[in-house]
Amino acid sequence: MSKTSCIPHNDAGKGKLLERVAKTLPKYQILFEISNEDMGTLQGDALSFPFANDLQNLAQSFAHNCTAFRNQLRDGGSGDVNWPVAPNFSANQPPVSAPGVIQRLSTLIARIKAHKNYTTAIGQDLQIIGTEIILDPSSWKPVVTVQYEAGQLIVGWKKGQASAIEIWADRGDGNGFVFFTINTEPDTLDNTPLPAAGSGVTWQYKAIYRLHDKRVGQWSDVVSIKAVS
Repeated sequence: MSKTSCIPHNDAGKGKLLERVAKTLPKYQILFEISNEDMGTLQGDALSFPFANDLQNLAQSFAHNCTAFRNQLRDGGSGDVNWPVAPNFSANQPPVSAPGVIQRLSTLIARIKAHKNYTTAIGQDLQIIGTEIILDPSSWKPVVTVQYEAGQLIVGWKKGQASAIEIWADRGDGNGFVFFTINTEPDTLDNTPLPAAGSGVTWQYKAIYRLHDKRVGQWSDVVSIKAVS
């Protein structure tokens, strides 16, 4: 079963993971044959990047206070009016790391996981194991749109984790829904000749996802459009 990346999406989470690995890895340094230089780089990154996050948060807070002060000074209002106090960015400032902190962390984690001495227990201790991705194709239901773009009829949809989508169309000819196409990449161009102007024919579409060449999930809601040439 596949897993998500152990690297968090947000910067605060990235900083916490850096700190966790830097704090925990020294006891495995010899086991994974990590040099003192690489360990020192990791320790420096674990100080530098979280501090950069703190700087940004302080700067954003100061900017918010400056805006509130400016607005009160301009428009009036209750409360004391004092110049906003700028944060002291130099307090406990660590040395600046070289650019590429998270790329170095990713490379180090990959190196650890590929090592012959790596175990799941160690991965859990370092918190470098992603969560399992559980697929439930039975719940998949495509959201389909249909519109004209530059005079062409486009059936819009998103792929998600499916392999493809199967689209059926009702051309208003009394045959009901019939198979139209299977498409592996959004969106789908419908080149079927359009009825003559003024015919008032409505075309309808529905679709269902496919995974490993089989239908999965539920049919989409039906969408419709006036088909005019």
